[in-house]
Amino acid sequence: MMEPRRAVTLFVFVTCLSVGFAASAARAQAPIKIGFLAPLTGSLAQTGKDLYSGCELYWEQNGWQAGGRKLEVTLEDDEGVPATALSKLRRLVESEKVHIVAGVVPSNVAYALIPYIEAQGIPAIYPLNAADDITQRKPPKWLIRTGHSASQITHPFGEYAAKVLGYKRVAVISMDYAFGHETVGGFQRTFEENGGRIVQKLWIPLNVQDYAPYLAQIKKDADAVFTLALGRYSILFAKQYAEAGLKERLPLLGSGTYTDEHVLPQLGDESLGVITAYLYSAALETPANRAFRGAYETKYKRSPSFYSESCYVGAQVISGAIQAVGGRVEDRAALMAALRAADIKGAPRGPIRIDSYGNPIENIYIRKVERVNGKLQNTVIYTYQEVSQFWKYRPEEFLKQPVYSRDYPTCKYC
Repeated sequence: MMEPRRAVTLFVFVTCLSVGFAASAARAQAPIKIGFLAPLTGSLAQTGKDLYSGCELYWEQNGWQAGGRKLEVTLEDDEGVPATALSKLRRLVESEKVHIVAGVVPSNVAYALIPYIEAQGIPAIYPLNAADDITQRKPPKWLIRTGHSASQITHPFGEYAAKVLGYKRVAVISMDYAFGHETVGGFQRTFEENGGRIVQKLWIPLNVQDYAPYLAQIKKDADAVFTLALGRYSILFAKQYAEAGLKERLPLLGSGTYTDEHVLPQLGDESLGVITAYLYSAALETPANRAFRGAYETKYKRSPSFYSESCYVGAQVISGAIQAVGGRVEDRAALMAALRAADIKGAPRGPIRIDSYGNPIENIYIRKVERVNGKLQNTVIYTYQEVSQFWKYRPEEFLKQPVYSRDYPTCKYC
């Protein structure tokens, strides 16, 4: 006959074991909650929808589950407004009890959410936003991004323009906001370090309706023009650049957004030959991108853009991290560590891994607009492999400089 004390101990052990199994079973059955913020109305609505479509496609392909648990995604319209986004984020974290937050497009929203994300200790991922300093001087503990930093794209492009294209004097015409400043800053720094000179900077207001007055100011002794534009501004700029007779006289270089696939179908022959740099092209002929492109075109009846690919990769990173922690997303520290350890070999854009600051190391592609089978495409003509947000500079030295801005680097040859 069992002694009473041993019987009680055994009962307690069996009970605890049963409770443990029950808790594990409950956790396995409960969905993993992801809160997703994007502008679904307003001027950035199409960008927000394009962004989310990439994540949606990946999760749909994987049965809306990861790590043995179902995914439950709550999509919120942040309107591209910081106050709205912060209010929606609070509701997602405090009322909906999400395990991960993702999304965000404009930089003012991206920066506004970080203090709350850090205070709550909620794992977060920005698949798109490119503000340089998000992952540089004071990198957040609870946030990574899977897109790029703005100057990460143009550091290699400045070198390419000087060393391969052989340009000596380049005029810049760019939209006048932080993304433009940082994109131009990266290009200027490496272009001039490789013997080139930026001879002019023209900053264009965001509400511009007519580029003609600015195009008339472009210096006639420049070898080429570098521009940053996106969306309807790309269409307007391309049309007026050709009308001004500049296309035949001054070769055009552009940021990746200028001819990104979200706008490429609306451009015409005036854009043939334009050379840009970006981390993705729908024309990449790799097995991973062929599969992604085919699935995306079948579902959405349009070519994937950088916006949609960036979120597809973001969803890959999220699902991989959930898998790495065995579905135990309630352990926020472990989940965040898994997000930071992301190393994907088969992303549509190519291999990607996260650096110690929370930003991807990835390929940057030099692309040329060509017409293939009747359609414009960004043909990849050169690949810079494994590009860091710090380019070839030592991070500690790079971070001593100011953030690229309207006035930094100074235009000493203007």
